[in-house]
Amino acid sequence: MNIASIITTIRIIGALLLLLTTPSSILFWIIYFLCCISDVIDGYIARMTNTASKLGEILDSIADCTLVIVIFIIFLPVLEWERWMTFWIVLIALIRISSLIIGYIKYRTLSFLHTYANKVTGILLVFFPIAYHFVPLGTVVFALCGIASISAVEETIIIIRGKELNRNTRGIFFTDEI
Repeated sequence: MNIASIITTIRIIGALLLLLTTPSSILFWIIYFLCCISDVIDGYIARMTNTASKLGEILDSIADCTLVIVIFIIFLPVLEWERWMTFWIVLIALIRISSLIIGYIKYRTLSFLHTYANKVTGILLVFFPIAYHFVPLGTVVFALCGIASISAVEETIIIIRGKELNRNTRGIFFTDEI
């Protein structure tokens, strides 16, 4: 295991530790921001040390998924979700799961993609626990789910149409990628 993979593994542990904190407490924010910072630096370190690997890419995606799931577990009971919000989030999750199943059947491996749309979704997810304090929850969820829907559908199309798995594809509108 290289340093980048160790940092990614620590992010998974940190995400799980969030389940033991009080939402929006100082300890929550410290662990949360450390997880977010680790998401930025692990890939950078992997590229700088020439240790980037398929396993590292998968581990990074698993860490990202773990953090997102933990954040939803933490904030689902705390926030007043409207029915449309819950429906939309479940729909996005089903599209993502379908994409992973299709990718696994097609490529025999987890097929998380690092498209630009997925990166934008990730950035918006990072700011979700902060944004809902300042912006109405409906507005935050609408913006986040709108981008997340586009990225989920795009990822599914790329997985279906792709001849080989390229986890670092930029997106569907980059014709050299698919």
